[in-house]
Amino acid sequence: MRKKVKWGVLGVAKIATVKVIPAMQQSEWSEVTAIASRSVEKAQQAASSLGIPKAYGSYEELLSDPEIEAIYNPLPNHLHVPWSIRAAEAGKHVLCEKPISLTVAECRELIAARDQTGVKIEEAFMVRSHPQWIRARALAKSGEIGDLRAMMMAFSYNNRDPQNIRNIPDYGGGALMDIGCYPILLSRFVFAQEPTRVLGLLERDPEMGTDRLTSGILEFPSGQSVFTCSTQMVPYQRTQILGTLGRIEVEIPVNAAPDRPQRIFVDTGEIRTEEFPICNQYTLQGDEFSRAIREGCEVPAPLEDALRNMAVVEAVFRSAQTGKWEAPG
Repeated sequence: MRKKVKWGVLGVAKIATVKVIPAMQQSEWSEVTAIASRSVEKAQQAASSLGIPKAYGSYEELLSDPEIEAIYNPLPNHLHVPWSIRAAEAGKHVLCEKPISLTVAECRELIAARDQTGVKIEEAFMVRSHPQWIRARALAKSGEIGDLRAMMMAFSYNNRDPQNIRNIPDYGGGALMDIGCYPILLSRFVFAQEPTRVLGLLERDPEMGTDRLTSGILEFPSGQSVFTCSTQMVPYQRTQILGTLGRIEVEIPVNAAPDRPQRIFVDTGEIRTEEFPICNQYTLQGDEFSRAIREGCEVPAPLEDALRNMAVVEAVFRSAQTGKWEAPG
């Protein structure tokens, strides 16, 4: 019988309690055995409702638990690197929510901690695990749509709550950090290249200071990617992948539903629908990470990939300030 990796969760964030933990509880390789909060009552409540054996009233207590092998870190963005480093120093492997850092420099600190401690650390971009994106990338590479030339992605929701962490600049809030990182990641994923330069345009909320509407153009050696993301717009997401002979449309590119099949559309003169069996991308993500621990192999996406993604995010911010093309660096 397979020995599952024992996981602990830092915090009771909604993404953890509603999406990630229930998904990992369906895992073949992972077992969520502890959850921590700065409030022991909140930790106990979450543990009780989710059937988690252990609840801790501080993150330090969880990191001191010798049974815990891996940590899932869904804390606010500004706490990703500090607590991931503390977890690594405690000998725990770390799967940390995106964006894994606030800056390239901060990501380098995390890489140094990984190298010093020898643990595995990965940025939690669950979309990479979903079969729809693995298939979309393979199709783009196959030549069926000709030569890949462009990608277009829209991703938005509407949230004006000033208390929400996504709307607090000091917490790493704003559209680009929260959801703009997805089209950047997915463009790099499908093109299998790094952008040589980027152009950014953003509009900030006059009261909260976060970017509420951000667009970017990424220039790759073989094509271009364009995206728009917003925290104050109609909830919507869609991706188009365009080649010289056809296109691929990803119906729900990020928040793929775990309770029904997902679809992409391939148009090469006639449109066909490719449907993917019901799966949960958070379950798949957790299994891939746990399997890497058990088998002693590399995680699917090393921190160096997270560093390159953050370099593009930084370049978009710089371009929005300078009004010029900027090279990720």
